[in-house]
Amino acid sequence: MNLVIDIGNTVAKLAVFEGDKVVEVLRGSNHSLDWLSMLCNKYPIERGIIASVITLSNTIRRQLAGVPFDVIELNHQTPIPIRNLYKTPETLGMDRLAAVVGANYLAPGKNLLVVDAGTALTYEFIDAEGNYWGGNISPGMYTRFKTLNACCDKLPLIESKGETPEFGFDTETAIRAGVIRGIEFEIIGYITLLQKKYPDLLVFLTGGDKFSFDTNLKSIIFADRFLVLKGLNRILNYNVK
Repeated sequence: MNLVIDIGNTVAKLAVFEGDKVVEVLRGSNHSLDWLSMLCNKYPIERGIIASVITLSNTIRRQLAGVPFDVIELNHQTPIPIRNLYKTPETLGMDRLAAVVGANYLAPGKNLLVVDAGTALTYEFIDAEGNYWGGNISPGMYTRFKTLNACCDKLPLIESKGETPEFGFDTETAIRAGVIRGIEFEIIGYITLLQKKYPDLLVFLTGGDKFSFDTNLKSIIFADRFLVLKGLNRILNYNVK
């Protein structure tokens, strides 16, 4: 069994895999792996991998040092089953890389757009030959809400849940519709752009935020909230064969 750890800007996810199957996923602090010892006692874990977009805390490093198996810390030098064409691989977020590996593993031989909607909203492209060309980074949904509140004196910080009309009828709905529909249009724009060059394009959507799309696009969009974890598991298995 494999232990996969994905440490993001907000939370840490710990997952146990048996082969390619997700057995259990737990979420917790990104400064301390509170579930680590429980998972190690519960499952016969043989190896692990960790990817982080933040500097690992001393607490996490001590916790990892105490487990009875090897843990790979994913970085730009770790062997991966795709060709990474990013010009500065040492600056590439490992969650971005893992998401691309996961999508390529689930849909090999396809031209893929990977959209990860979290604190940041990222777009990655990998072609049918397994070449990862890079991607773009945009503010995520909550980041947009928070930025409007922080930078505009009279705009409140609102929640994503609530009415989302085509055009807001008060300040709250204007902000919500502007942010959420703006992100939807942004994603559709990337899809439309790539479809001109790659008519067979498939799209993987992952991350904590959910969006609704035009019915013409639904057939090519695959939502998978565990895509990054699956990619990390794929990288781990690739490094032990």
